[in-house]
Amino acid sequence: MFRSIFCLIAIACALPATGIAQPQSFQSPSIVILGDSQIPFGSGPVFLDFFENIKTHCPPTPEQAANLEVLADMKVAVIGVRSTSLHSWTAKMGKAKGAICDVDPKWKVNAGTYGFINTTGNKYKQIGRGDAYQFCEMDRSAFQVMFRPDYYAPKLILLSFLGNSAKRWANSFDKAMEDVRRMNEQLPAGTPCIFMTTAPSYSKKITDLRLKAQANVKRAFAETGSQCSFVEGATPETVAANQGNRKYFRVNKSGRVKDPYHPNERAAKTFFMIAMDDICTAVYDQIGDAMPELAKR
Repeated sequence: MFRSIFCLIAIACALPATGIAQPQSFQSPSIVILGDSQIPFGSGPVFLDFFENIKTHCPPTPEQAANLEVLADMKVAVIGVRSTSLHSWTAKMGKAKGAICDVDPKWKVNAGTYGFINTTGNKYKQIGRGDAYQFCEMDRSAFQVMFRPDYYAPKLILLSFLGNSAKRWANSFDKAMEDVRRMNEQLPAGTPCIFMTTAPSYSKKITDLRLKAQANVKRAFAETGSQCSFVEGATPETVAANQGNRKYFRVNKSGRVKDPYHPNERAAKTFFMIAMDDICTAVYDQIGDAMPELAKR
């Protein structure tokens, strides 16, 4: 649950989210990162820094540097919507879609956003309000609306999800396959894509479930022949860094962890240092493979 500051700083708290509107002056970012509540709780600024300074974090070879020129403007958008997972973005109706499009009944905002699409100084937004967040239209999924021809046209997409689908994927490989197939159908063809599962939790019990879910969804990516590279967020190294480490999670006055699900920004920085080689490899693999198509845009 987002903190009470959300409602204090949100603009027009009482206004409902509207249907799809034609953005008046929208420019598409070149890199789009979509995720869940781990983004506003800690990883959002780290995602933004990593991709805005990718040449520093992922020193390129001469060939890779040439390929990165397609991202030269470095317009990075980072969006994290609470209580969402991959199937939220492909659903055309129901509770899954509502996690993106319904106004949060308590805080009136449901997302944290960073980078090119948000220069207001207020990271908290409600999807459906503002030119950059018009993802909701009847009988169409958020991906279908977002990636329509006159709207978002990124040259790299990174999706970061796991927690809100942990039971769904851990208990059913078929559900994991269903979600990945729908994603494959709805992402823009030929666009470089990375799917990275989110960082491990404080709790071993939570992480064990997520490891099972991660194994199923990783297999689904492989068996569907997805265009996306798959990066494991939960590895022995990242689990060792986060599990049982109180300084990486919010605590109450007594020092007890009160939120085992959302690593803080300090944890996110460590996570990226550990996962950096895998992320860099995925970026360069995806950009390199798509160069003939990207060069035409």
